[in-house]
Amino acid sequence: QVQLVESGGGLVQAGGSLRLSCAASGRTFSSYAVGWFRQAPGKERECVTAISSSGGNTYYADSVKGRFTISTDNAKNTVYLQMNSLKPEDTAIYYCAAVLASYSKHVYIRTTSYAYWGQGTQVTVSS
Repeated sequence: QVQLVESGGGLVQAGGSLRLSCAASGRTFSSYAVGWFRQAPGKERECVTAISSSGGNTYYADSVKGRFTISTDNAKNTVYLQMNSLKPEDTAIYYCAAVLASYSKHVYIRTTSYAYWGQGTQVTVSS
């Protein structure tokens, strides 16, 4: 089992940047595929980006391509979401999620694929 804790959210002006962190405890993150999701008020939770446990494959939603980057630091057991050129429509609660998938190149983008979730961190982008 793994526990996930997000941090790094906050209030930023449009065009600014934030870096979210997802720290894992309990098991090594390298055995897990990880995704970042977001949920805005009145909307469904959507996958923003995801990475395979092998780290070789990634997915980005069209709305964030070229602006967001997912990365991992296995030594720190942490996954990051670097968000640049933020827009007001990026405002949402951001969640990281993980699913056990050792040595896999598969990327998971559905919420139902993930077994573990963090508590979420609020990102607000002002215009």
